[in-house]
Amino acid sequence: MKHILIVMCLLSGIALNGFSQTAAPDSQRYNFTIQDCINYAYEHQDSVVNANLDVKSAGYRVKETIGQGFPQIHGVASFQDYLKIPTTLLPGEFFGQPGTFIPIKFGVKYQSNLSLTASQILFDPDYLVGLQARNTYKELYDRSLTRSKISTAVNVTKAYYQVLVSVEQLKVLQADIDQLKQQMDETIARNKQGFVEKIDVDRITVQYNSLVTRKENVVRLLGLGYQLLKFQIGMPIDNVLLLKDRLEDIKLEASLSDPVADTAVYRNRVEYSLLETQSKLYQYDVKRKKGQFLPKLTANVGYSASYQDNNFGQLYRNNFPSAYVGLTLNVPIFTGFQHINQLRQSEITLLKSQNDMFAARNAFNLELKKARITYLNGLQTLNDQKRNRALAEEVLRVSKIKYQQGVGSSLEVTQAQTALQDADNSYIQGLYDALVSKVDLDQAYGRIK
Repeated sequence: MKHILIVMCLLSGIALNGFSQTAAPDSQRYNFTIQDCINYAYEHQDSVVNANLDVKSAGYRVKETIGQGFPQIHGVASFQDYLKIPTTLLPGEFFGQPGTFIPIKFGVKYQSNLSLTASQILFDPDYLVGLQARNTYKELYDRSLTRSKISTAVNVTKAYYQVLVSVEQLKVLQADIDQLKQQMDETIARNKQGFVEKIDVDRITVQYNSLVTRKENVVRLLGLGYQLLKFQIGMPIDNVLLLKDRLEDIKLEASLSDPVADTAVYRNRVEYSLLETQSKLYQYDVKRKKGQFLPKLTANVGYSASYQDNNFGQLYRNNFPSAYVGLTLNVPIFTGFQHINQLRQSEITLLKSQNDMFAARNAFNLELKKARITYLNGLQTLNDQKRNRALAEEVLRVSKIKYQQGVGSSLEVTQAQTALQDADNSYIQGLYDALVSKVDLDQAYGRIK
């Protein structure tokens, strides 16, 4: 019977990996490790997909900035049909009628103009600063993409661990149910033989029913855990996801929290790199505001063809062209102190960003120390719960022997069984807390790339 129970537990543990997943007829099946889930999320999770699109958009924005320095060419075509030709009043002195005005129609019925103009920036401080900042601007979105990937990796890993822990919890519950079922059958048989009282059967039946209900609840939660994991990686919930990794493959070692000699661990955090990049952009903004005090020089060239005639069919036979080249110098003389006030605002924004970086350094260092302590405490708690669970199993074993030999009570066995269940619960909770604290520790160290 013992060997049969062991085989049943192993088979049920394997089957539970795909438990509570209802597959649609056309659904796909995946068998993923943690890294497989993370890689899948990088391609399908909406926040990462949108961050990738932001990077592409930033690339086009950089090209837009560069394009401002290219010649800007515009073509204009116009056509007018004067239903009433404009009238101009001329002084009567021109026609020997002093003191009067003679109405004269100037112009023709049909007019058309074709023009082509071009301008080229020769000197513009705003454009020059934009060229200098283009790589930093692109870098900001690249690092935002990295932050989205890291955040996604953290969420996916925690969801993966949650499923593994739930599977482990079901294995433990199943083992408890199997041994309790065996004990309940023996107690019922002994009650029929008159060796034990009915109250002993009732006590163990209550425990058995309670364990079965807990298992059913955990099964439903396991199904929800799979749905959450698929949601985190951007997978359709109708697909079937199986997990390759096992709890035994995850290393939980105290050495992972060893303090490093470098006190600038915060530089490994992408969040700090984002603050640095943003601060650089604020510096460029200050330079741009300073450039507003400088003149701007632009070269201009244009060509225009004008067509006029009273006969529409003859309109485009006579061309009256014009052309010009020139320079435009825009010199700011007085703008109501707008430029100086804008510059002061940008300088204050830059100072605030530097203060944010200082606060972030302290926050990341504090987060690292907290993560180390939480991880070490989680490891110690998990190891204690493993020992307590082993002790509870031993106490239950001895209590059952004493009860079978008539030197112990059924109440003692029931209490030992309850203590084992409590130890199992504490072990499962300690296991999950240790796994989550490991993820938080890796994030605090900047190990998640």
